[in-house]
Amino acid sequence: MNQVNSQNKSWQQKLNIYVLEAKTEFLKAFRMPAFTIPSLIFPLMFYVFFGLIFNRNGMGGQMPTYLLATYGVFGIMGPALFGFGVGVAIEKDQGWLALKQCSPMPISAYFFARIFTAMQFALIIVLSLFIVGGVFGGVQLTTGQWAATLLVMIIGTLPFCALGLWMGLALTGQSAPAVVNLIYLPMAFLSGLWIPVQLFPVVLQNGAWALPPFHLAQLVLKIQDNDLGHPWLIHVLVLAGMTLLFLFLAIRAFKRISDAK
Repeated sequence: MNQVNSQNKSWQQKLNIYVLEAKTEFLKAFRMPAFTIPSLIFPLMFYVFFGLIFNRNGMGGQMPTYLLATYGVFGIMGPALFGFGVGVAIEKDQGWLALKQCSPMPISAYFFARIFTAMQFALIIVLSLFIVGGVFGGVQLTTGQWAATLLVMIIGTLPFCALGLWMGLALTGQSAPAVVNLIYLPMAFLSGLWIPVQLFPVVLQNGAWALPPFHLAQLVLKIQDNDLGHPWLIHVLVLAGMTLLFLFLAIRAFKRISDAK
């Protein structure tokens, strides 16, 4: 009986560590204007400009609905890539990552907290787009479509968290912001998040299949019946494979850092 109580207490203590680390990481990120303002405002601003204002005499509710999916994917990418790619790189160079490893806290709590923060920012971004699209853009989806869109986008942060983690562990704090931007913006454009991918030349359409935002956007667009018509399972498998690949590369980079100490 005492052993069971001891195990339960141990699990509760571990859970408290994860909860506290996630809470403090989110508050830290939310209190950084340089991170919070671009992450939350830019996707909404682009959606208002290109989905609502410039489309006033265009395609009615079809384009706002389409761009709700693509700009939603664009929005959730940012906190994941920059939170890991830049945040981890800077804290690694400053010695915070080494300090976390030396502390009694499991290092997995550190990475869990950043995933939680990326998902929380994704939740805020997607709900903001929902409100603007539904109220001002004439977007009409069923309750199931709204819920499925939200769920897919929140889970869809994971491949970008894995990619960002790999970059954060592999790059220096000075180079990380430039490299992440060089990957983030071209990858978003070439995945068809700003311009429908079917308007691209054939070579770029084929190249989009190598980019995770393309597959996530196609999953969300499939919920609306606005996708290119490929089976959803293909996109899920590609995203899962990319996530595992990025995690493998991140683990290798983390081992190199640990071995160097």
